[in-house]
Amino acid sequence: MSNQRTRIKTPVGERIFYVADSLLMIFLCVVILIPLVHVVAGSFSDGMSYMSHQGLLILPLNPTLDAYRAVIANQNIWSGYRNTIFIVVVGTVLDMIFTLVSAYVLSRKGYMLKRFFTIMVVFSMYFSGGMIPFFLVVRNVGLYKSIWSLIIPSLVNVFNLIIMRTAIMGVPDSLEESAQLDGAGHLTILFRIITPLVLPTVAVVTLYYAVSHWNSWFNAMLFIKDRNKYPLQLILREILILSDTDEDFTMSETIQFATIVVATLPVLCIYPFIQKYFVKGVMVGAVKG
Repeated sequence: MSNQRTRIKTPVGERIFYVADSLLMIFLCVVILIPLVHVVAGSFSDGMSYMSHQGLLILPLNPTLDAYRAVIANQNIWSGYRNTIFIVVVGTVLDMIFTLVSAYVLSRKGYMLKRFFTIMVVFSMYFSGGMIPFFLVVRNVGLYKSIWSLIIPSLVNVFNLIIMRTAIMGVPDSLEESAQLDGAGHLTILFRIITPLVLPTVAVVTLYYAVSHWNSWFNAMLFIKDRNKYPLQLILREILILSDTDEDFTMSETIQFATIVVATLPVLCIYPFIQKYFVKGVMVGAVKG
């Protein structure tokens, strides 16, 4: 008998598909990276040199840290960071608690009102009262001008709730039945048995909530009037639109780039550590059940 491995010839059409797919992905990566490289290079460039330059930047022009010094000296940046970190940490924790509890309730097979509440939840995802009723509700419940107006009204995202509910439905019933025989209650089953089993989905949904809070600025523009309570993204918006700095006009563009880098850097640093959960977590929540 021959010990040589049998080589399976790849069809020509499949090879063409792989080549075309690789070229498309390379093109998309270039399209995504070019603006990022331009912003980073511009943030380290000299203001006068950048103003006289046309086209995309790959390397900084007369490299300098003046833009970053101006950003660090802006006290609004640090108050915005403080407020955003509070919103992200507290908001994400509350979001996950309410999402897990809601998803657990909607995944119970013997729950009589399961269908009714599921329809109501899905209905709210497609239809809403609009911005003005939302503003009136927030104001009338006493959250207007409070930083809690950026957390409480958006505690549960329906899309994330559906993903979490579907993932929980994929947990074998035998595990829950065994826990109930040992005297475990619903909270014990949810947080000590189910949650560890759907941890990839929990990680993905947590990142979704955290990034959503980090990038949010519109609700802050509607509800927050005290500048000391502005989140970072609202400060960034002001700098980008109004060039709200103490520097001359020649540095305004480079300061905007530096502010974008400072505001985006934390997410870029955290994402690689939980990226591995993305495909696994979303697919578990989307396929099972």
